[in-house]
Amino acid sequence: MTDRQGGLRGWTAGRKGTLSRLRFTSLRLRLVVVFALVALTAAVSASGIAYWLNREAVLTRTQDAVLRDFQQEMQNRAGALPVHPTQDQLQRTAGQMAGSSQRFSVLLAGQDAGGRAVYGNSGGLSGFSLEDVPVSLRTAVNKQQKLSSANKAPYHLYWQRITEHGTPYLVAGTKVIGGGPTGYMLKSLEPEAKDLNSLAWSLGIATALALVGAALLAQAAATTVLKPVHRLGVAARRLGEGKLDTRLRVSGTDELADLSRTFNNAAEALEKRVADMAARDESSRRFVADMSHELRTPLTAITAVTEVLEEELDSESGGIDPMIEPAVRLVVSETRRLNDLVENLMEVTRFDAGTARLVLDDVDVADQITACIDARAWLDAVELDAERGIHARLDPRRLDVILANLIGNALKHGGSPVRVSVREADDEVVIQVRDHGPGIPEDVLPHVFDRFYKASASRPRSEGSGLGLSIALNNAHIHGGDITAANSPDGGAVFTLRLPRDASALAAETTEGDGNGTGQGQGQGQGDGKGRGKGGSGSGDTAKGGA
Repeated sequence: MTDRQGGLRGWTAGRKGTLSRLRFTSLRLRLVVVFALVALTAAVSASGIAYWLNREAVLTRTQDAVLRDFQQEMQNRAGALPVHPTQDQLQRTAGQMAGSSQRFSVLLAGQDAGGRAVYGNSGGLSGFSLEDVPVSLRTAVNKQQKLSSANKAPYHLYWQRITEHGTPYLVAGTKVIGGGPTGYMLKSLEPEAKDLNSLAWSLGIATALALVGAALLAQAAATTVLKPVHRLGVAARRLGEGKLDTRLRVSGTDELADLSRTFNNAAEALEKRVADMAARDESSRRFVADMSHELRTPLTAITAVTEVLEEELDSESGGIDPMIEPAVRLVVSETRRLNDLVENLMEVTRFDAGTARLVLDDVDVADQITACIDARAWLDAVELDAERGIHARLDPRRLDVILANLIGNALKHGGSPVRVSVREADDEVVIQVRDHGPGIPEDVLPHVFDRFYKASASRPRSEGSGLGLSIALNNAHIHGGDITAANSPDGGAVFTLRLPRDASALAAETTEGDGNGTGQGQGQGQGDGKGRGKGGSGSGDTAKGGA
């Protein structure tokens, strides 16, 4: 049974390979077919014309020779008979006439002295009789013509080709001028028909050979034309795969050589342009990374000062002048926002450079969500629908960043209560974050994960940097998962996070990032007790039409 299945699979694979080659060489097939059709048309036309010309020449030559001999025999032998011959005379003369060089059958018809119709034939062809002569031919032979300057004889020689039992014949008849018997001749054209059939077979064989030759020539021509085209296709595929150093060998001065030169010029220009773009992109990433690192040093000092100022604001001693308290609070808020922006920029740089890595651990998804909500004092504003015991091997820190962004974004733009639900699906963990706000406008939905995207152009400055949801999506992708955004039929927006139960295979492919992602979760755990976190990595960055 196994051998049979293997044979069936082999036959299927071979058939698919053949069909693939047919599809791959469709242009070749079309060229061969066109060449073959042209050659077939030309050969059939030439063979048909040659057959028709030879047929007419052979039949005309034979016919003229027979008719000329028959006419001469009628003049010499039938003309020597009396006006009213006897049957014996007719029989003897018909036999003499049939012995001519053309070997035809003869029938002589006349009237004896008593006015009775008498006949004499050569006895060949089972007795050539008057019934074997077409009526139309007999009528034409016996019809007397009017004499004129152009017509010197009252009777003429008439002939006709007939077919009896598949054999062609030539039948002719004439009347002796001046009175006498009427003579009819029957000549078989079977030898000529056989010669013409042999000629037709020869022309058919020649046509078939011409068709085969045309197909071979078409194959050779197609190979000559399509080989450079095939090389061009291979080079184009290599170029599409990112091998920008691909070039074609140029030989000759024809159109295909010009096409190869054009391809090489285009590939060279593309390679140079991609190299320039890659250099500019690398320079841009390096600038962002350097800028972020350089900003961290002064930000550390500024953050320390703002923390002292914030403690003074919250102290009961009232160490801050009430007149400058709003300014101090603004400085504290903007410093925290700037710190988050720098951390987000550094994280984006790691993703762009491909240096972000996963640090996996076995986590209980429900416990991880609870810890994220509790650390940001969102317990009063978030409803959790998750059973304990749903375990997954993920990066806890990156999962925390994803949850902080999705829940914080829902709280800021959707409004509480925000519902977080967890379920298992095959080898995935599905986490849904739903709010009860106005939802996401349809024109905004395709862009919610774009970097620095703001739903309202009139409010370019907001608490978020426009990077949070983008970072969340990248963190999902590095796990091998995804995040989608949609509107619930019951109102509000729904963000769906899908993560694999085990991301070990992807963790082996990632490389260690700059600083191991340090600082991405700075500010976590700070809350104002109102269900809105002050910290978190870029939480609630994308406006959704609310608040």
